Formats: sequence, C-alpha cells, structure tokens
Amino acid sequence: MKEIKHFINGAFVGSVNGRTFEDINPVNGQLIGHVHEAGRAEVDAAVQAARAALHGPWGKMSVDERAAILHRVADGITARFDEFLDAECLDTGKPGSLARHIDIPRGAANFKVFADLLKNVPGEAFEMGTPDGSGAINYAVRRPKGVIGVISPWNLPLLLMTWKVGPALACGNTVVVKPSEETPLTATLLGEVMQTAGVPPGVYNVVHGFGGDSAGAFLTEHPDVDAFTFTGETGTGELIMRAAAKGVRQVSLELGGKNAGIVFADCDMDKAIEGTLRSAFANCGQVCLGTERLYVERSIFDEFVARLKAGAENLVIGPPNDPASNFGPLVSLKHREKVLSYYQQAIDDGATVVTGGGVPQMPDALSGGAWIQPTIWTGLADDSAVVTEEIFGPCCHIRPFDSEPEAIALANRLPYGLSATLWSENVGRAHRVAAQLEAGIVWVNSWFLRDLRTAFGGSKQSGIGREGGVHSLEFYTELKNICVKL
Repeated sequence: MKEIKHFINGAFVGSVNGRTFEDINPVNGQLIGHVHEAGRAEVDAAVQAARAALHGPWGKMSVDERAAILHRVADGITARFDEFLDAECLDTGKPGSLARHIDIPRGAANFKVFADLLKNVPGEAFEMGTPDGSGAINYAVRRPKGVIGVISPWNLPLLLMTWKVGPALACGNTVVVKPSEETPLTATLLGEVMQTAGVPPGVYNVVHGFGGDSAGAFLTEHPDVDAFTFTGETGTGELIMRAAAKGVRQVSLELGGKNAGIVFADCDMDKAIEGTLRSAFANCGQVCLGTERLYVERSIFDEFVARLKAGAENLVIGPPNDPASNFGPLVSLKHREKVLSYYQQAIDDGATVVTGGGVPQMPDALSGGAWIQPTIWTGLADDSAVVTEEIFGPCCHIRPFDSEPEAIALANRLPYGLSATLWSENVGRAHRVAAQLEAGIVWVNSWFLRDLRTAFGGSKQSGIGREGGVHSLEFYTELKNICVKL
C-alpha cells in the first residue's frame, strides 16, 4: 500500500492535518494508496520554498548550468523508465504500449528540448538616434517570471505536467505543481529524480489535493505565486482567471474543446480511418485534442461510417500489462458515470447507435474497473448536447455534409476552438479550409503530430495564450528593455 506525500523544499512531507484521500486503480477499482491532502499550511510552505529558491543557488546559475541539470532530469526519468511507466499505468489504466511510446519518453524530452531551446534563442537590439547625435542602444534581456503555479490534468499526467515544468525551470523559475487528485504518482516520483539530478530544494514542489477548498484553490489564491499555467476544463479555467486577477497575475490556459474533423470525398480513406480511430478512441477518448464531431462528405458517408465501425469493434479492450490491449478504461468510475450519461442522452435525442453505447463485459478480476465501450453515433441534431458539449470519452458523432462552406460552418459553430482535423488529398482545398477553421491547431491528413518548437494553445473558449518553442519563453519570462545612452 502506497503512502503518497507532498514534495516540498526537497523533502517528502505529510499533511499536518492528517487528511488523506484514496488513489484508485481504474483497471480494477482497487486501492493503490493514500494521498496526503494539502491544506493552506502545506501550500504556503511550498510557495515560500519556491520563493526562497529563486534567490538561492538556482537563481544564480547560468543558462548552461540549468540546462545541464535539466538534461540530468530527463536522463533520470529514462533511467527509471519502468517505474514511471508502472506509475502512469496504475493511475490512468491506459495501455502500456501507449504510455511506453508517448507519455514517458515525451515527458522526459520536455526537459531537454526546452533547456536547449533557451540556449539558442537570440535577443533583440536596436540602435537609435538622439538629439545630441551620440545615439543610444536598446537591448532586451529575459528574466524569470518567478514562482509558477502548475495545475496539471489526469489524462496525460507526466507529459502535460512536464510540458509546463520543463520550460518554466529552463527559464529560471521555480514551480509548485498541483497534479490531478486522480493521478498523483508520477509528479511525486519526479521529486526523487529532481533530488538525484541536483535540482536545489524548493525549485520543484508538489502539493496534492482537490480544487475547491483544497490545494488547487489555496494555490491560486496565494499572493506569492506570480503566474499560473493550467490544462483542464473551461469552468475551472474561469475560476483560475478570477483568482489570478487579484494581483494581476498572468495565466496560460489550455481549456476544453469539442473538436471537429472534416473528411472530404477526395481523402485517402485508409489514412482518414486510421487517423480518426486514433483521434476518437486513443487513451479511451481522454485526449483534449481528440475528435468528437465528424463531418463527412455525403458521397463517402456510408463507407466511412461502416469502416470506422469495423475499426472501433476491432479495438482490444484490456489492462495495461496485456501486450495485445490498445484500449483501456476511463480514469475513474465517477468519470464513467458522466460519459454514460451522454451515452443515454444520445439515445434520448434519437441517435442511431452505430456501435457501442454501454459497458463491456469484463472478467471478474477487472469487473470493478471503469470500462466502457468505444461508441459511434449518427442522426443527432446539431443542437444536441452530445454534439455541442465535451464528453471526454471514446465516442464520436458523424454527420454528412454537401459542400465545403457547409463543412467549415459546421466545424466553427461552437464556442470552442482547440484543434481540428482535415482529410483531403487536394492541396489547394487543404490550405484553403485549414486557414478558415477556428482552432489553435489544425492537422491535415494527420493527428497528434507535435513539433515542440511550434505554438500550441486554444482559441475562443478553449484557452488563452500559447506555449511551445519561443512562445513558452514569452510566458515563463519577463522581457526587460535596457536603454543605454552613448
């Protein structure tokens, strides 16, 4: 039985109030361990440790020195790959093959990529004239923003947490991480790696707990946190914005989405089916960039639906340690209740259930897990809640369209704009339509290809700000102009 503590100022500590909550394995419903819940005292201790570390050895290091340490952090994750893999799969239930190829290696890579990026980004400088003719020089320097509050989600716990912590530390900041209460293990394990890599105490801190009246609220209300980065649902993002407004703290928010996919008749059908199977069902549909709305040109509609149905029914449902499994459970029984409520809503709204729509029959040893069927619907009205609200499960609705302008209008009709996919072998159409889609990232004939140097974030109600590449540096640093009179 695990005891999962906070990591504060370089040490693992419990909560002074003695409060804990359960970490449950979504594969079988069994108890993984007890997690200490942070009160105001633990959050304040973490923030003060982070504040002090800004003025200690960490704050005096050169960029090269910090980069060397972050490379050791990445190497430390790789050296303990199997431990991180087990922890991630225990918390999420995702297939081991998925976590092995995406979550753990990309989580480690985030430290090296951003450490190296910072070393190679040039500054700006301008010469200017002055009335006396001697002139002046302006040049810019980047300085850390300070203490960053990192609030990370449960669907890709290590990957999305390090996506924020990596650039924050590379820029010289310190962090207080509040991982999701559903997935506390890898953020905690990373504390051990930080120690071994030589990260000074207070630079990386972890506090566990919930949102309201718990660690999340206490962190966002703390006046000594300089900025917040968050990935999660739009409603929670709004609460963080309200808290950050006091003291005029900056936020970077990647929020909810109801992402659209457009499939034109001139697509490569094999590519479109393969890509859509991943975008709709990978990680049991628990990917913020996943596709829950599909618009398919009418002439290929029936074929597309039939082939996607066949692909969904060929997914192998099973536990992470089954090499044949490529479809795991949802993160919790509570989340399954939410997803199943939409499955029922679809039926109530008159959907045709192409496949799925319920809970699969599992062996007794797995019957307590949060298992659910991959599900496809057709026939729903455009204003059905199933079509307009983010479900965050392994499901999609498919609707036919007749023209390019209609497809664009349908894709853009909701208040979200995180991502979109577009399938067409017509180069002109691909560029033309992609430019008109209201989303932070548009994939053409692909899905989930990510170059960490590029801007990433949502538009409309799907977020504020951009991270990735130099855009992360813009959020995690303050740009200071120095003007020198010659």
